[in-house]
Amino acid sequence: MAGGSVSECKEYLFKVLVIGELGVGKTSIIKRYVHQLFSQHYRATIGVDFALKVINWDSKTLVRLQLWDIAGQERFGNMTRVYYKEAVGAFVVFDVTRGSTFDAVSKWKHDLDSKVKLANGNPIPSVLLANKCDQKKENSNNTALMDNFCKETGFLGWFETSAKDNINVDEAARFLVENILANDKGLPYEESNGDRIKLDQETVAAESKSGCC
Repeated sequence: MAGGSVSECKEYLFKVLVIGELGVGKTSIIKRYVHQLFSQHYRATIGVDFALKVINWDSKTLVRLQLWDIAGQERFGNMTRVYYKEAVGAFVVFDVTRGSTFDAVSKWKHDLDSKVKLANGNPIPSVLLANKCDQKKENSNNTALMDNFCKETGFLGWFETSAKDNINVDEAARFLVENILANDKGLPYEESNGDRIKLDQETVAAESKSGCC
């Protein structure tokens, strides 16, 4: 019966962070992934922004991915602890054309790991995105070096991405969600968790507004 199959459907709500230096393309990646849009003219994110992607993962699994676009200029400030709360996965983004943004990746990862953990105490799954690969010089990212960097810093893996040309954005997201689901197997999010995230949003919105100059 059709009704029976509906009742067996598992629904998840996953909070995923998108962090990294100012101007690396975090907002562009999210807009491409969620809305299939790209613009050269996004304004710098102030504080934090949100986007929701609903994924029919398989016939019995619905995933709601709540993407938190955290401003690069937050730079490990006090508010990031509030932003990171209850996240179950993260993308750390750098710009392949600006070496300084890669140099900052380890700091962002360390900050992430120090402020949020899974229920079992492990770091949340995180994936490194080498963004703007449409602009890179040939062989600017050495695969072996990047693989080694990910092992040393605790990333699940890395992807060269381009929000502009829609390269590897969906693939990177799928890879991260697979790992989040592996951690969360058989434990669908309760409604109360969803409410708690909504409350977090309201807290962040209120604190962000009060912090504006």
